[in-house]
Amino acid sequence: MNYRHIYHAGNFADVLKHAVLARLIVYLQQKEKAFRLLDTHAGIGLYDLSSEEAQKTGEWRDGIGKLLDADLPAPVATILAPYLDAVRSLNPEGEITLYPGSPKLARMLFRPQDRLSAMELHPDDSRRLARLFEGDYQVRVTELDGWLALGAHLPPKEKRGIVLVDPPFEEEGEYDRLIDGLARAWRRFPGGVYCLWYPIKKGAPIAAFHEGLKALEIPKMLCAELSVKSDRETTGLSGTGLIIVNPPFTLKDELHAALPELKRVMAQDRYASHRCFWLRGEITEAERRDD
Repeated sequence: MNYRHIYHAGNFADVLKHAVLARLIVYLQQKEKAFRLLDTHAGIGLYDLSSEEAQKTGEWRDGIGKLLDADLPAPVATILAPYLDAVRSLNPEGEITLYPGSPKLARMLFRPQDRLSAMELHPDDSRRLARLFEGDYQVRVTELDGWLALGAHLPPKEKRGIVLVDPPFEEEGEYDRLIDGLARAWRRFPGGVYCLWYPIKKGAPIAAFHEGLKALEIPKMLCAELSVKSDRETTGLSGTGLIIVNPPFTLKDELHAALPELKRVMAQDRYASHRCFWLRGEITEAERRDD
């Protein structure tokens, strides 16, 4: 309950997460039918990067601050355009002072038929989020533990949707909770697109986490990771990871194009790295016969 994303808003982890979220939204909008985004850990929605909290860490300067000014190859600029254009529209004078969290970013990209269910447990943050979207019929803000939403709020009535799970990782066992939460949600809504965020830092059980996900035997799980520095000299965040279930068929190629540029722009030392791979692909014929 003490976590405040304002200290980290716009950092390299947000950049990757929000760039991918924007691509998922754009992809679902290729069909006219409405969809719903379920954001389980929504935060306050909009962050003031000139605030004392954001200035204290300055993490955004090595994230969105670098990317907005970067000279990107045309194909990568096109991939990142929905995300970066949204950020720029909030900062028309050029200097970045406002940064959209995932609910605000999504709402900026929505068509009239698209809907957002935003869950936030912290009472103060939930009230701020509700004020941000007051009177907006496309958004429903609920003060709720986002982990519970993975059961009670799925499947959405639209039968199409994205589920973004972005926990603060303040407590022990969050990697296991991600595995269990995905298993529970997927049973209720196997056709949904899931985007799960996790931190990469020294001692993090990434290999065990990946094995636990693979053991669920859920098809089409794509993994994307970006590390901006070595984890040898720090106990803080050195990298960021996403698991995307049921990703658009174009996403892997888009990430293969974008990740090297994101690494180049946001690297903090020579150990920066990236990777994108299928954690689990389609179900094989042998597995179908075993079923």
